[in-house]
Amino acid sequence: MIDLASTIAAVATPPGMGGIAVIRLSGAQALAIADKLFTSPSGKKLAEQQAGTVHFGAIVHGGETIDEALVAVFRAPASYTGEDTVEISCHGSPYIQQQILQALVGCGAHPAQPGEFTLRAFLNGKIDLAQAEAVGDLIASETRAMHRVALQQMRGGYSAEIRALREKLLHFASMLELELDFADEDVSFADRQELNNLLQDLLHTTAKLTDSFAVGNAIKKGIPVVIVGSPNVGKSTLLNALLNDEKALVSDVAGTTRDAIEDSATLGGVLFRFIDTAGIRSGAERVEQLGIERSYQKLGQAQIVLLVLDATLAADNLRSVMLHFLPKITEKQSLVALLNKADSVTDAELAEKSACLAQLQPSCRLLAISAKNGAGISALERELLQLAAIPANLDASIVSNLRHYEAFVGARHALLRALSGLNSRLSEELIAFEIREAAQHLAKVTGEIADTDILNNIFKKFCIGK
Repeated sequence: MIDLASTIAAVATPPGMGGIAVIRLSGAQALAIADKLFTSPSGKKLAEQQAGTVHFGAIVHGGETIDEALVAVFRAPASYTGEDTVEISCHGSPYIQQQILQALVGCGAHPAQPGEFTLRAFLNGKIDLAQAEAVGDLIASETRAMHRVALQQMRGGYSAEIRALREKLLHFASMLELELDFADEDVSFADRQELNNLLQDLLHTTAKLTDSFAVGNAIKKGIPVVIVGSPNVGKSTLLNALLNDEKALVSDVAGTTRDAIEDSATLGGVLFRFIDTAGIRSGAERVEQLGIERSYQKLGQAQIVLLVLDATLAADNLRSVMLHFLPKITEKQSLVALLNKADSVTDAELAEKSACLAQLQPSCRLLAISAKNGAGISALERELLQLAAIPANLDASIVSNLRHYEAFVGARHALLRALSGLNSRLSEELIAFEIREAAQHLAKVTGEIADTDILNNIFKKFCIGK
């Protein structure tokens, strides 16, 4: 754990050259250390300035001016960390940044560890652990959906709701345990029907949160979309069209793609992970066969499967190809059959072949495209967004963190045992134990119960300066 008595310093902006850079100081001696370097034209010290003010002056060390800068003053507890904080906005030269940081350390500051500013905010009660993790997610957000979910969590998300429910659980656990002290007097402190209602409400709430993890995880990591099909049907051309980049090598020679090629793209504010696989056919030589085995592995990881078919083939041949792939696609996966090279056949032929394929799998989406000239790609992108099933209202509580998901699952199991015990009229001691177990799982989400290993694992992933 960190020493809260120390004052830490770090560059808060990304490494490299830029217009400006920001260097942070936080701790009880932040103002005093900054005053050792900062010289104001008015001669006033930063320690004399009001909170929330910005001051122009020079950063001087060892009699040499390092830079002219703007210095912002924040006072405890009204700062990000809850401590006295100083932010120095200097010119973005890497040399200037390092000179100022070294001067601050020379004046008594300690170099900050990864995530130490946010860790201090958590330890000082400015944010809970779920909000602290959301800070990291917000920094890493690459899409509108990722940004909205992280922002919702950073603002409190389900934290307030979880704390309120936990307090109710602990109240009932205390009442049940109190009854044990008056067992001989047959006194009841905990209303059994009210407890039953609370457990039912909590089970509903935790079910909603655990169910949302599938969406939250997809938003955070990207929705996996696997492109499969026979060799030389245009899978790599389709990948390039979706990425709007020449990512995959395209050739008329069958079997060009020997391994999975993966890249991401944002469609409508949602991140998709597209995976182009080796064409699947019988009689392939050894190296190509290894690629085909990898294709089947990737197929099992997909949320959405794009089955690329050659629209120039006869209907019976298309039917055979689709019958080969259908058993390998699960009910949880969404299948889109793409009749590629549609520009090479007539509308009547497309209609006939589409009708033939629709009979095999009524739930399958069928689209005619030409990956080569881009026809139908916009319609495919709209279909992908629909299949992604991302809620329109991302302000709702969505679980995107595996640690939170596991905590909610643990809480649900304990709540189910408590409800079963209540209905079976088990002893108050056993029911109270399960209720406290559920409350402990909920407390892990917000960090009211968190050991050093968990905190270190979370904050070591943060960048230095945040």
